[in-house]
Amino acid sequence: MNLYANKQRWKLVLLIAAAVIAFATLWVSNRIAGSIRVEEQEKVRLWSEAIRQRAELVGYTQELFEGLSLEEREKADRLADAYRLITDPPRGMDLTFVTDFLWSNRTIPVLIYDAEGDLLYDVNVPEASDYDSLRSAMESKNGALVFPEVGTRVYWDESLRFSELKEVIDDLINSFISETVMNSASVPVIITDSTKSQVIRAERVDDAEISDPERLQKVLLSMENENAPIALDLPYQGRQYLFYSDSLILKQLRYYPVVQLVFIAVFLLVAYLIFSSYRRAEQNQVWVGMAKETAHQLGTPMSSLMAWIGVLEMEGVPSDSLREMNRDIERLNMVVDRFSKIGSKPKLVPVDLKEVVQSTIQYMRPRIGHQVSISFDSEDDLGAVPLSPALFSWVLENLIRNAVDAMEGVGSLTLTLFAENGMIVLEVTDTGKGIPRSRWKEVFAPGFTTKSRGWGLGLSLTRRIIDEYHKGKIFVKDSRLDEFTTFRIELNLQVR
Repeated sequence: MNLYANKQRWKLVLLIAAAVIAFATLWVSNRIAGSIRVEEQEKVRLWSEAIRQRAELVGYTQELFEGLSLEEREKADRLADAYRLITDPPRGMDLTFVTDFLWSNRTIPVLIYDAEGDLLYDVNVPEASDYDSLRSAMESKNGALVFPEVGTRVYWDESLRFSELKEVIDDLINSFISETVMNSASVPVIITDSTKSQVIRAERVDDAEISDPERLQKVLLSMENENAPIALDLPYQGRQYLFYSDSLILKQLRYYPVVQLVFIAVFLLVAYLIFSSYRRAEQNQVWVGMAKETAHQLGTPMSSLMAWIGVLEMEGVPSDSLREMNRDIERLNMVVDRFSKIGSKPKLVPVDLKEVVQSTIQYMRPRIGHQVSISFDSEDDLGAVPLSPALFSWVLENLIRNAVDAMEGVGSLTLTLFAENGMIVLEVTDTGKGIPRSRWKEVFAPGFTTKSRGWGLGLSLTRRIIDEYHKGKIFVKDSRLDEFTTFRIELNLQVR
């Protein structure tokens, strides 16, 4: 039973399910965001069209205003001419019409002063006006009519109707700009001058984004990529450009599912790590308990076997047979010692690794069959390596047995021991069926096995002994299908 393969299949199923859920969430949210964006774009389209129409209306109103201004100016000029005629009329001219014209003035403000500068008459001037300031403004704008014969000076200004209309057009322009900025579409808006470098009004835009010229250009470019700017030709202000982009709510809705999935993924990852640590701790406890219980259970029959060997010696059994039995009993004692060390930190002592490897090969050689050849090559004077000889010998036994199984009992096994970059390296190479590259890391996972019978714990235990107990590394260095496989063990010369 391949536990690792089952676990991998379940992981794949859960991964596919998570991907489907994430895809469905993004699809639904993007569809909702797309629908809102279509509605918002329609609202913005109507809003922008209304802006264009109102801009045209403002322009048309300005044309009417300019025509009226010209008419009022002509009327003021005729009024000035009337004053000239009435003070110095041509010989024989009837002044009745001119006088009636002067008295019919109901819109143009007029101030008449005598030679001493005293006010004689005021026409169409609001009450409580500052006459001196008003006279100065009239004189700077239109000059004054001087009549030395009668010692009078006449000042006039644009008509009251014209002034009121000018205030109306100014209010209309300001109202247009304000309503454009404070739009019902709730989108960020920036109005610039004709050079697109000076901000006139802005709404729903961070002040820091438009205060710096470089950042302003980036914002305007981003808006222009989303929507073409609207050109506005307004009276007294010339051409202006209206930039706008999607609303903040739409942007948040577009990115919210992604952020939400990221937070969910982080939460699940943290939860998985926490539960995995607890599960690993429980598994370690079970593993340690099983190993120690196995060592305890083996202790009783081991003692009995040693007693029976003593009995056999007394009965004259040949010493050669008893010698092999003693060696197997010693090996069983070593196995018991190995299991008893599981779960507790082993004591590492400096030993000659070459001797440990030779001793393990000597033990394994008669137990792997005559069709498997074992060769060992080692450098001299490698120095002592801190390790637990019993546990490291267990590692070598696992590697040798797996190699023999991979070669199906026929082939060659090579062990090479050497120093490299301040480490002691042991490489174990067999001529077996090889391991696919995609499974080089999987072979050390608990439950992974290619055998019809087995639990897949040998290499997992091997990695634990090397990584956790000896602070070294073990990995598949290289492998080719139907050619060879090389396992590499790296050990430090100093205890960490």
